[in-house]
Amino acid sequence: MKEMIALQKFISLKGLRRSKPREWILEIFLGIERHVSIDELWAEVRKKYPSVGYATVYRTLKLFCEGGLCREIRFEDNTTRYEHLYEHEHHDHLICTRCGTMVEVRDDNIEKLQTKLMKHYGFLPEYHRMNLYGICKACRTS
Repeated sequence: MKEMIALQKFISLKGLRRSKPREWILEIFLGIERHVSIDELWAEVRKKYPSVGYATVYRTLKLFCEGGLCREIRFEDNTTRYEHLYEHEHHDHLICTRCGTMVEVRDDNIEKLQTKLMKHYGFLPEYHRMNLYGICKACRTS
C-alpha cells in the first residue's frame, strides 16, 4: 500500500515512532471512499479497534494532512471533513443543501476556464477549490 509507505517515510522524517494506531487509522480511512469527519472516522475505527481514542484519531488525521495523505475541507455549514489526497486527482464538489450528499466532479473545461481567469486577472495559480451548492435529484423527487 503506497499510502502506508508514504506515512512511514513521513513519520521517520519527523523523528516520530511508528505506531499501530496510526496504521490502523490509515487503513480504515483509506477504506472509506467519501469525505469523512473525525467523528465518523472515529466511529469506524472503534468498530475494529475499540482501544483507539478520539484524540488519537484527531491527532493522526492532522499528521496525515501534514504528510500529504489527506486534506481538511471546511464547508459552509461549519462541517470539517477529510478527503484522500495522496495520488488522487484534483476535483470539485457538488453539494446538496438539503441532505448533504456530495459528488466529486472533474471537468477539463472548468479547469481550463479557472486557469484562464487566474491569468486574465494576473494571478499565478497555486490551487483552488470549487463547491457548487444545489438540491440533488433524490431530494427534488421526494
